[in-house]
Amino acid sequence: MFELKTTLLFIATALAEIVGCYLPYLWLNKGAPVWVLAPAAASLAMFVWLLTLHPAAAGRVYAAYGGVYVAVAILWLWAVDGIRPTMWDLTGAGVAIAGMAIILFAPRSA
Repeated sequence: MFELKTTLLFIATALAEIVGCYLPYLWLNKGAPVWVLAPAAASLAMFVWLLTLHPAAAGRVYAAYGGVYVAVAILWLWAVDGIRPTMWDLTGAGVAIAGMAIILFAPRSA
């Protein structure tokens, strides 16, 4: 159960960060209205708050989060940008998820 909660929290954290960065990208490069910066700022604030909810040491959380971020970004590429990931994209995301699992779920004495 801990693993599922942690993974879902990482996914929510990644989505908040990606949305918070994607909206300014739309404004700067795709002509979106300036008001998209308000939800972008809210999304980035949510990203920071979500990072504080993780129970592990901050450095470990950030390292493990990077693996989930990579995988969610590849899914975003497909779902939002409409670009189908290559086998290399999927392999890289799988390696990143494996790294996250090793970092976060390895047995520890303390």
